[in-house]
Amino acid sequence: MEATTLLNISAILLAFAACFGWLNTMYLRLPLTIGLMLIALLASLAVTGLDVAFDLGYGERARAGLARIDFHDSLMIGMLHLLLFAGALHTDLESLLKHKWHILLMATLGVVLSTFFIGFVTYFLLGLLGYSLPLIWCLVFGSLISPTDPVAVLSVIRTLTVPKTLQTKIAGESLFNDGIGVVVFLALLGIATSPTGHVDPAEIGTLLFEEVVIGVLIGLVLGYVAFVAMRRIDDYVVEVIISLALVMGIYALCSYVHASGPLGVVIAGLLIGNHGSRLAMSEVTQEHLVKFWELIDEILNAVLFLLIGFEILVIPFSSNLVLLIFLIIPIVLLGRTIAVSVPTWLIKRGGGDVEKGSIPVLIWGGLRGGISVALALSLPEFEGKQAVLAMTYGIVVFSIIVQGLTVQRVIARSIAPESTH
Repeated sequence: MEATTLLNISAILLAFAACFGWLNTMYLRLPLTIGLMLIALLASLAVTGLDVAFDLGYGERARAGLARIDFHDSLMIGMLHLLLFAGALHTDLESLLKHKWHILLMATLGVVLSTFFIGFVTYFLLGLLGYSLPLIWCLVFGSLISPTDPVAVLSVIRTLTVPKTLQTKIAGESLFNDGIGVVVFLALLGIATSPTGHVDPAEIGTLLFEEVVIGVLIGLVLGYVAFVAMRRIDDYVVEVIISLALVMGIYALCSYVHASGPLGVVIAGLLIGNHGSRLAMSEVTQEHLVKFWELIDEILNAVLFLLIGFEILVIPFSSNLVLLIFLIIPIVLLGRTIAVSVPTWLIKRGGGDVEKGSIPVLIWGGLRGGISVALALSLPEFEGKQAVLAMTYGIVVFSIIVQGLTVQRVIARSIAPESTH
């Protein structure tokens, strides 16, 4: 994309974010990201409705403008690493390690179980509705919709009153399940697009090692280098620049060696946000670093959720697909129930501590977001892609708006009031 085009698009998106943010603050008073997405969604539907009624051509021009924005690259390359680092900075490492086995099981076993459950049930549902989508593509859909979205989860959870242990589990799972989710997605996509229809298990093992292990090592090494550099100086401007360079450096190196950049920046963010803030920064530096990354987080989240709302203009819908969305939502929620319940049962069997009433909160708080949409849009052309896109988008909208706005009620009903303090 040319620099002038990128600048123009950025200016337009920021202008919309500012206007819609003002409307939300004045009238809707919803959490900013949810409010922006809802207003963008309503604006998109209004443009579509005016086009149908008066044939003004606004919808076609809006679609042409959105077509110039690669949603997958904008999120997965442009925004995701910055957002994940900002989220990891505020995550308590000690609490994370205390609940590591529960988080690890939900982020690995839970994702795999959910992927296959959603994939198989979707295959039978589509068959009943007359769609001829091969099973492998249904499993690909299951893999892209199963992981919870760290950007959506972290942006919403900040606005809630959540018990600390549950907040750690919800945030921790969302930060780490992308690594496994992407590996499962790429493995299944490889099978779906392979001429032979299968992938060597050794290839999956290699992919898992490259994505997860190397990504974590890169995050640890570069995070430690940044930590040492910060500890030797006391200049908040330079230290903020070091933190920004750290994220960009991890992304660039992980891209070069085909490792998981998201996992790398999460590890580095945990290191800088915990040990770095305690041992390598003055109070002035801590204050400026936190405020800088909070501002980055808020601005990028605003633009991202605005884009999600606008994407309805470029995703095909029909009456049959709308019916399919309504049918697939409870299936995905049931898959999420399995992804939470099985690991929780295993933790209980092993003598681990599980909070009373935590399962409904973990289920309802596992939001899907832009990553699922980005992965769906990145799929190659195949018969049934429109159904996958529509199902993915419908689930994401339901997750962010309905679950995001009601999860506080689920918390209040599931957990005793005194335990939320």
